Amino acid sequence: MREPWRFLSSASPTGGMHKPLQVKTGKWRLLFLLQRLHCDLVSAAASTANDIIQFKLSDIGEGIAEVVVKEWFVKIGSKVNQFDPICEVQSDKASVTITSRYDGVISKLHYNVDDVAKVGTALVDIKLAEGSPTSPTAKLQQPVQPDDMSSLQDSRSLSDKSKALATPAVRRIAMENNVTLSDVKGTGRDGRVLKEDVVRYLENAQQAKQKIEERIDQEAPSGIAAPSVKAKTPAPFQKKIFQPLEAGKVPADVVEPLKGIQKAMVKTMTAALMIPHFGYCDEIDLTNLVHLRKQLKDLAKSRGINFSYMPIFIKAASLALTQFPILNAHVDDKVENLIYKGSHNIGIAVDTPNGLLVPNIKNVQLKSCFDIATELSALQERAGRNQLTPTDLKDGTFSLSNIGSIGGTYAKPVILPPTVAIGALGKIQVLPRFGDHDQVVKCHLMQISWSADHRVIDGATMARFSNLWKSYLENPSMMLLDMK
Repeated sequence: MREPWRFLSSASPTGGMHKPLQVKTGKWRLLFLLQRLHCDLVSAAASTANDIIQFKLSDIGEGIAEVVVKEWFVKIGSKVNQFDPICEVQSDKASVTITSRYDGVISKLHYNVDDVAKVGTALVDIKLAEGSPTSPTAKLQQPVQPDDMSSLQDSRSLSDKSKALATPAVRRIAMENNVTLSDVKGTGRDGRVLKEDVVRYLENAQQAKQKIEERIDQEAPSGIAAPSVKAKTPAPFQKKIFQPLEAGKVPADVVEPLKGIQKAMVKTMTAALMIPHFGYCDEIDLTNLVHLRKQLKDLAKSRGINFSYMPIFIKAASLALTQFPILNAHVDDKVENLIYKGSHNIGIAVDTPNGLLVPNIKNVQLKSCFDIATELSALQERAGRNQLTPTDLKDGTFSLSNIGSIGGTYAKPVILPPTVAIGALGKIQVLPRFGDHDQVVKCHLMQISWSADHRVIDGATMARFSNLWKSYLENPSMMLLDMK
């Protein structure tokens, strides 16, 4: 007797199914269920002999093709559940924590710390736990609801595309927290991912990370070398320092490949130096601003924020950009269009453990100085822990570099494409100057060094912008007139 399910699709003899037909009548509905059961049985029979699955590095977006493995949260023999952290990887843009999609035991680590992993290659091998929701036998135990065959077909095609159902607002929340929606179990109708599901996913990931760190040393088999495991409290930021050798000894050459952020800097700076830079420098008297900050510092501290000069510099830049929007623009790749950006996403150059990064504060034009100070503090804290996200780094429209916090007065900042301007702030110095009546007065002075894309920005525009920005800082009360 011929198998009735062969009439329903172009199924292969091994159970592979291509395009199932729509089933509407009761008779054919039963045959359709038999067909699905047959295919699942064949698939399970082929898989039960091999219950070790390779967990591959999926595409984490932003055009990233490779990452550097920075820390392992697991060892060979460690038990993991879904959403448990596996490792932390560093791309040329930011750090990302990779979490498990399976329940089971780690049987193999494919990379060591500081190895380069390609997207699509296996990170670890996981021996699936018995009854795991991702195992073949567990899939067979899931009931098939015959009430709506069209929804069955839709869900199958949806699964094939690995696309979760969610509203745009939920997708935005997931993107900002670097969460892959297909990893989140949706509790809404038809498996739709809700806001609460994303929040629960993040909470579970954090709790699981702590549990892994507590039990990891107890689960590793004896005699197996353990990879580096990240500590609960990140180590303080320390640059490599070459220690002096004994007299008469010549140090050996050291070859270190460019990886991660350093490799990205090569690409970005090579493109940046193709831009004809125009430089403009000036001196700013910050005496009035120094007195104002003294009044605001204690108030901000009572709110838990260390209030520096930087939030005021950033807000003043945003107010000046409102008058000179061409400096808040992007140039397209072919240098054929100038794109005026509506948001003032002002980037701040930050010295991180892995190199220079420029995270940005979004929509500065809508924020108060205290809001900016709060976000700046959070960005600097994440940068110090090497936990900046791709969202922190993308969509910048203008940049400031506070090189004066380290030292120096003047600089020649390099524009970060596709933006068209950047400023470097020198250190604040107490120097004598002549006052209005030729008397010598004590002044707090800072030098500013601007670089602009001379293909689209002329010198007069840069000078007028700088003069307006300077006037806000020398007379902070003027900022009140233009604030919204």
